[in-house]
Amino acid sequence: MPDSISLKIETNIAVAMRDGVTLYADIYRPEGNGPFPTILQRTPYDKTNALSASMLDPIRSAKAGFAVVIQDTRGRHASEGEFYAFVDDIDDGYDTVEWAAAQPWSNGKVGMYGASYVGATQWLAATSRPPHLVALAPTVTASNYHDGWTYQGGAFELGFNMSWTLLQLTLANFKNISSVQNVPRERHGELIRVVDNMTEGFEHLPTKDFPGLDSGMAKYYYDWLAHPDFDDYWKKLCIEGHHSEIDVPAMHLGGWYDIFLGGTIRNYLGMKESGANETARGGQKLIIGPWAHGARGSTMAGRHYFGIMADPAATDIDGMHLRWFDHWLNDGKNGITEEAPVRIFVMGDDQWRDEQEWPLARAIETKYYLHSGGKANSKNGDGSLEIDSPQSEPPDVFLYNPADPVPTAGGALCCNPYYAANGAYDQNEVEERQDVLVYSTSPLERDMEVTGPVTVTLWASTSATDTDFTAKLVDVCENGCARNLTDGIIRARYRDSMSNPTMLEPGRPYCYDIDLWATSNVFKAGHQIRLEISSSNFPRFDRNTNTGNIIAEDTELRPALQTIFHDGQQASYVSVAIVPR
Repeated sequence: MPDSISLKIETNIAVAMRDGVTLYADIYRPEGNGPFPTILQRTPYDKTNALSASMLDPIRSAKAGFAVVIQDTRGRHASEGEFYAFVDDIDDGYDTVEWAAAQPWSNGKVGMYGASYVGATQWLAATSRPPHLVALAPTVTASNYHDGWTYQGGAFELGFNMSWTLLQLTLANFKNISSVQNVPRERHGELIRVVDNMTEGFEHLPTKDFPGLDSGMAKYYYDWLAHPDFDDYWKKLCIEGHHSEIDVPAMHLGGWYDIFLGGTIRNYLGMKESGANETARGGQKLIIGPWAHGARGSTMAGRHYFGIMADPAATDIDGMHLRWFDHWLNDGKNGITEEAPVRIFVMGDDQWRDEQEWPLARAIETKYYLHSGGKANSKNGDGSLEIDSPQSEPPDVFLYNPADPVPTAGGALCCNPYYAANGAYDQNEVEERQDVLVYSTSPLERDMEVTGPVTVTLWASTSATDTDFTAKLVDVCENGCARNLTDGIIRARYRDSMSNPTMLEPGRPYCYDIDLWATSNVFKAGHQIRLEISSSNFPRFDRNTNTGNIIAEDTELRPALQTIFHDGQQASYVSVAIVPR
């Protein structure tokens, strides 16, 4: 449709849910009777907010012939009811999709779009299979609201959970919350002080008694802490467990530095393998850029510049969305489903590349083994990464003191640019610490591309009955700068099962698998591949107290002596996918 087309904008349109609660939506559509293909965003972030619009420009979409519905979710901003994360979005999503499809201006086909929690509202609605939901476009969102959202490897994602809940979920929605929960107005000023002093919140013990969100302002936050295991509280909300029941195609957008990268990839793979029908299985598309959370189409991730090819001018993500919905909702023959199903940004080369599958069939899984003479502590130690497996080598030992944890330096974080800064940052200061083991290859003789899953297999013992082990993959440039690529953690009690934790026998070696999700990076000639091993990454993850007690209830911080083995019987290594060039 031409840019001069007249638009009709309606605000605060009431949509009744099955339990009588009324949610409110704004509608952008072309003038006239239609019918128009309809795209829906269900957001907790205020339907009038620029954030809602930036996920997909509703004016551009309406000019392209779509009816766009942007709705405040339950208990958020203009909508009635009480907000409790995730739970109501299944039925509310179903009811809203079917309401939109029944409007006289709709052609009866509804697509959903949006990022982060607005991706969760899509997947949760899709699990209920509303008959008129035809396609999804979830951006930077998870597949499991336990592992990969609230927890990772069993560790509570403290930096994200606290900053997101305080600022975006509570302070931004305080007017609604104070009315529904009868919270005194003076708590607004207290919330601002808590947000501006978030370090105190991170350090508060026990974590379950953090006062900044009490008085009913965020009941779900305390419930998350009360459910560290993958139990029934989480299982009923787990998208991965419903892939076989979801019957719609989806275009998945993710970022190499995004906090939900693992879930983005798992949703793509799970739907491609197990979707409810051939249309769903064959209609999956994956796009991953060099972006951190909330930075869709940005040239920067943290302090690293990825060039103009990462910019919206080169990617036109909105245009990609409109072509996607034009095909599925309007029978548009625009070729998008004939294009490669996977498109990735290869860091280092800083170029986009189309692929036919993920992981890449031509990539060669390669193990780099940990080596040292027993003194890999810090970047000044003797740790190395080598293709050859170790024989007889002394282990590396460090003291993990939860009262002095390794500080977070970027990575997959959200949602405060100061207290939870995300993306790529130099790791040199972290690597000076004695409680960080550093293993590096020799400078590479030629460019080496690593594209695919990244995992660490670690043999380790501890003096504690429970502890954490962390791993971080780093690209070290010729002048010594050390850029983080991806990282992970395992809470020892969850080494075998996220549902059934078991304690350790102190001093006994165990084998741990640490999932670092994935990356695509060309280590340039002269660069080094580096792996950091430690036991904390705070406040990205909460501190393991090392006592074996329920961590959210613990106030004691007990040091633990950690031993990392790399010998013929207990070889530790990082596994990467090397793409022949």
